[in-house]
Order: sequence, then C-alpha cells, then structure tokens
Amino acid sequence: MPSVNPNILKWARETAGLSPLDAVRKLGIGGAHGLGPVERLAALESGDAIPTRPMLVKMSKQYRRPLLTFYLSAPPRAGDRGQDFRTLPANVAQTDNALVDAVLRDIRARQSLVRMVLEEEDEAESLAFIGTAEIDETPGALASRMKATLDFDNETYRRSRNIDGAVSYLRRKAEGAGIFVLFVDNLGSYHTEIPVDLFRGFALADEIAPFIAVNANDSKGAQAFTIVHELAHLWLGLTGLSGRNGERRIEKFCNDVAGEFLLPATELKQLAVSEESGLPAAVRLVGDFALEHKVSGTMVAYKLHRSGTFSYEFYEGIARTFRKNFLKQRSLGRNSARRTGSGPAYPVIRRHRAGPALVELADRMLRAGVLTTTKAGKILGVSAKNVQSVLRVGEPKISR
Repeated sequence: MPSVNPNILKWARETAGLSPLDAVRKLGIGGAHGLGPVERLAALESGDAIPTRPMLVKMSKQYRRPLLTFYLSAPPRAGDRGQDFRTLPANVAQTDNALVDAVLRDIRARQSLVRMVLEEEDEAESLAFIGTAEIDETPGALASRMKATLDFDNETYRRSRNIDGAVSYLRRKAEGAGIFVLFVDNLGSYHTEIPVDLFRGFALADEIAPFIAVNANDSKGAQAFTIVHELAHLWLGLTGLSGRNGERRIEKFCNDVAGEFLLPATELKQLAVSEESGLPAAVRLVGDFALEHKVSGTMVAYKLHRSGTFSYEFYEGIARTFRKNFLKQRSLGRNSARRTGSGPAYPVIRRHRAGPALVELADRMLRAGVLTTTKAGKILGVSAKNVQSVLRVGEPKISR
C-alpha cells in the first residue's frame, strides 16, 4: 500500500470547510503523548505522524472523500461546477459550499458511470437538441421547441390529480427524451441537508447522458420550475449550478423560458391582481391561480413582475410569504411523521430520488451482468446492500 500524502489530509479537511478544531471533534481525536487534539491533527497533516487505517476511514467519511484520495500524489483538481449561475447570500459558510461540491461530485460520478454503461453496451445515442439554443432567441420560442421535443402538453400536466402527479408527468417527459432527472436532498443524513439558497438545481449538458438534479427540499411547484429551468440550460448546452436567486442574464433568460413553458404569458392575463390589491390579497389570488395551474406561486409572481405588473420589492414580499408558508407546512408534516412513524419507507424514497430512468437502467444492466451491485448502487445513490430493496419496491407515491 502506498504511503499517505499529508498535504492531501490538510487539503481534504479545508475543502470540507472544517477548521482544525471542528475536525478533531468530528474525528474523535483526543490528546495523547503530551500533545493536544489539534496538535495531533497538525502532526498528521505535516507528515510528522502517520494516520492509522481506522483514522483514514473516519477522515474519508467526515471529509466526504473516497479513501483512495489520501494516497494520491497531489490534491485532485478542484471540483467542476461548470458555470456557477448562483447569486449567493452574503453569509455563505465554507462548509455550505463544501456540501454543494460534495453533491456535485456525486452527481458527476453517477453521470460518468451511466455514460460509460451506455457506450459499452452500444446504447449511446447523441441527443440532437443539446446546445441548439441561443440566449438571443425569445423565451417563448425556446419554450415551444422544448415542448415539441418532450411532447409536453400543458393541459395534460394540469389534469394531474395533484402537483406530485404533475411533476411526475414532467419528469417522465424529460426522461423520455433521454434526460436523466434525479432529486437530491442530503448526503446520507438530515445533518447534511442541502439548503435551497445554495442549490436549487444542476444541469450537466452531455449529448449522451444529460443529467438534471433538483433539490428535493424545495416545494413541488418550485421543483417543476427548476426542472424546466435546467432543461433550458441543456438546450443552451451549458453545464452549471443554479440557486434560489437568479440575477444574472442567463438565469433570467432560463427563468423566463421556464415561465413560458409552464404558464404562457397569454394565460397570465386571466389573473386580475396588482400591487393595489395589497400583499395579503395578492398572495391569496396568486396562490389560488398557481394551485389551479399546478405551478409555483413564486413563479406566477415572478412572471407578473417581469411583465411590469409588480415591482421587484412587491414580488419579493410575495415570494417571502410563500417560502415562509412552505417551510411552516413542511415542518408540521415532518413533526407529524416523527410522532406517528408514518411516511414512505427508505427504499421508496431512494427510488423516487433516483427516478424511473436510472432505476430501469440499473435494474436492466444488473440483470445482464454489466453492472456489479456496487456500481448499480452508485447509479441509484444507495449502498450495495440496499440496491435490491430499491429495485423491488413499487412505483413510489411521495408527497412533501
């Protein structure tokens, strides 16, 4: 076994957003041989001490890095976010960005494995629509082209029994066009839940195996909007990361495309609301309209702002109200689930997160002997021991 590179120990800790004090607490390092915990960690990172195998396993888990990373000759290149389209809050912590980077590493690893399988089994087909759009075209024109490619129908979408069904319809249409759509919520525990402010969606514009990842901690209406927003990124041929606030030109364009896709401007004229209605009434009217059309109330308010009906400040007030109400409802739902022990089982949740396209591919390739259980688990986002339970469970019905 090659020796551990001490420079990588320090690099892995720092890119995980952990101070030396944070790290010794998470790793359970105590004082010994006249050295304090932080001093012992410093000795490991300087090469004056050699980490034990159990310590490396702990570091791998806490730093969210494969064990093999610590034996590399030099720190690997920084994780590629593609283009970072986010407008971040001023108080973003290093640990939060490290969490996002860990999520993106996982998504890229899953996508690379899927592409490899498709190519090795001669199932790789280049998708002609990737990278065919230009930011100078009108949002409505691009939205129409996207709908045609996906065979998406707004009325069918809205006839879904609820917003869950509408999002599932949209997801099926995207996956039917060759796009893998997955939902991510955390890195294995609620302690690593992904904040919506930092990560709303991610598009990986690959002609063979394009991926869209959506934050499952968002509301269902927002998830539908994010899927279409990231679809616009794929049509533009752009790999990148999106957040909750989009002030850049490219993000405004993709927001406008998503808005036209889910709710054409002509339909918005049916909603009689203005700033003179007052914030409480506007929230109610916009919310009712959004519910009827199976879209995000924040999206409706944003379109009204972009059309000149609302000022940005008034739109922000509506958006904050919807966000506050969603967080309150989600908290109540989670508390109720904890008290009653209700809620979907782990395999159901993981199957839903991975999505029908990844589940079908993993199942088929596993049966054919192309994938090992470990690699199938990587594609599905679960450990090898949970692969069969995810594959066997019925089609999930999840509500948030």
